[in-house]
Amino acid sequence: MAGFDVSEIVSALHEVRDEWRDSQKRSREPGSREFPSRDALASIVESLKGALFPMRLGPPDLRHESEDFYVGHTLDSSLQSLLTQARLELRYNARHQPRDAAEIDAEAGEAVRAFAAALPGIRRLLDGDVIAAYQGDPAARSVDEVLLCYPGILAMIHHRLAHQLYDLGLPLLARIVAELAHGQTGIDIHPGAQIDAGFFIDHGTGVVIGETTVIGKRVRLYQAVTLGAKRFPTDVDGNLQKGLPRHPIVEDDVVIYAGATILGRVNLGKGATIGGNVWIIDDVPAGASVTQASLQNAPQHRLP
Repeated sequence: MAGFDVSEIVSALHEVRDEWRDSQKRSREPGSREFPSRDALASIVESLKGALFPMRLGPPDLRHESEDFYVGHTLDSSLQSLLTQARLELRYNARHQPRDAAEIDAEAGEAVRAFAAALPGIRRLLDGDVIAAYQGDPAARSVDEVLLCYPGILAMIHHRLAHQLYDLGLPLLARIVAELAHGQTGIDIHPGAQIDAGFFIDHGTGVVIGETTVIGKRVRLYQAVTLGAKRFPTDVDGNLQKGLPRHPIVEDDVVIYAGATILGRVNLGKGATIGGNVWIIDDVPAGASVTQASLQNAPQHRLP
């Protein structure tokens, strides 16, 4: 086996890391990991999937009589791991404004307890998403096939968990959970997006749903739909302003077909149908049907 003298590369990489840490005002003091772990979050989410759907996403040898024992053991282990990651995020957030360690630990514990208490409600929401997919796709042969195979359901399992973390003040953990699903499915849902019950993404690849999107009940999307921002306001110093409402509001019972792009804080009214490959930057009335043909005769708008 060939040998390599890597000592100079190790030294150069050390220098690059120090430059980065200095530029970001990071500590050079020796210590343990400062940031949450993507691998740890991946393991936690896999365990939570099993706890939520033990007989379908749990271990292959699980039997009904040991279901509750498995769920209890799995939850205890995954929540303890999640607590560790929550502490890391909160300590990371406090690096420029130091806080008492006991205060951080108490906040992390409260957040994880609230997350655990929300899991039955998350399971109910996911059951509704599975039913919506089964009823909305004539190719689906069973709800079990939907849960086991559909990328839109995988994305929604991650999103329902991630959104809860986001609401509990753990946005970095939430984003990691969301991006794990993005990498597996090609569906990009920001954890801040508010999505009501009975949501169905058919096929799914290329779907983008922005942070401040609000989606009502029984909404259906197809592949390559974008619910995005039209522009990105900046402050007087030219920095992007974070958290402003800048994504669409989609009311109940809306259907959006493949390739549609909806930008800005527009409102898609209840029961509207948005055709494939259209570009929308204005409100759509309730019950309206928007197609490429209908837009050709509409007044033209330009993005600012």
